[in-house]
Amino acid sequence: MRELLLPHIARVQAYASVRPPDILEEESGRERGAVKLDANENPYAPTARVREAIAAFPHLNIYPDPEQAHLRKALAEYAGLGPERIVAGAGSDELIDLLVRIFVGVGDVAVTATPTFGMYRFSTQVAGGRLVEVPRDPDDFSLDMHGLLQALQGGAAKIVLLASPNNPTGNTISRREVEALLETGRLVVVDEAYYEFSGESVASLVPHHDNLVVLRTFSKWAGLAGLRVGYGLFPQEVAATLCAVKPPYSVSTLAQAAAIVAVEDRQALLGTVRTLVHDREGLGKALAGLPGARVYPSRANFLLVRFPGRDVAALNRRLRERGIYVRYFTTPGLEDCLRISVGQPEDHRRLLVALREEVKP
Repeated sequence: MRELLLPHIARVQAYASVRPPDILEEESGRERGAVKLDANENPYAPTARVREAIAAFPHLNIYPDPEQAHLRKALAEYAGLGPERIVAGAGSDELIDLLVRIFVGVGDVAVTATPTFGMYRFSTQVAGGRLVEVPRDPDDFSLDMHGLLQALQGGAAKIVLLASPNNPTGNTISRREVEALLETGRLVVVDEAYYEFSGESVASLVPHHDNLVVLRTFSKWAGLAGLRVGYGLFPQEVAATLCAVKPPYSVSTLAQAAAIVAVEDRQALLGTVRTLVHDREGLGKALAGLPGARVYPSRANFLLVRFPGRDVAALNRRLRERGIYVRYFTTPGLEDCLRISVGQPEDHRRLLVALREEVKP
């Protein structure tokens, strides 16, 4: 069967995903449970209204609306753009995959700035394209605009994918930088998965540019990662194309219903976001007190921490043995870093106790 595979598919490297709490608890064998700070999930449940809507949902036996009419209407009110510009997906991951597939063919080029979200590479590989990675500044992870613009000048380049705030570094992209990239005429995708934590967006530019896409998700701010619902703000022609080619029922009836109630109950959910931002700052100060640690400023719900001169792979293993899960990367430039999601106060306490014992002068 391998001989029948498309050659570029045979070379695809699987995305390094994380595992759910029940599996981690089995692995750790700890009665107190795992401290899960490895996936940038919201550590708090959705609001009572959202949970009640999920529990009482009566239409699990019915296919979802493939046109997402009610959800798109709710998202239009939330995002401030017309529903004709909005398409929802099974998380923003599905929309990344669809965008790459409709713009990037075998041999075409997608561009990104690394280190960044691994789905950009994964989706480009599946499409048979080539990902050109423009390294960010190694000190503060800012964009190399000259390098990005150069990469987009070649005829093979179709699309540039950038996260703001960027995962795993936590920094944002300026409107001026986005506008400079738009001038290249290539499709510019700004992934705003952590928008609610940063408060910064380029969504208002979408109606004025036929080559700008903004992606968002309910996984982070709304606590709906398990239901897989994201959405994008698109030029109308791109939105229409996505509606024509997307799997018709990829966003379940339950996910659509929960997302609509989340939008309605957004003031309560954004209160949780403010709590997480506050706790992020407190956690950052505590982590910065560890010997030699460098904590990078973050506008998201996670922190990137560098431990210069330490074997961070071994440190990560020791934390896992304690039932504490954070994200370790083998990505060049991040080998001495851990990305730590913002959790609940007890999660932070257990993490800091462990790190203070493991990271000594």
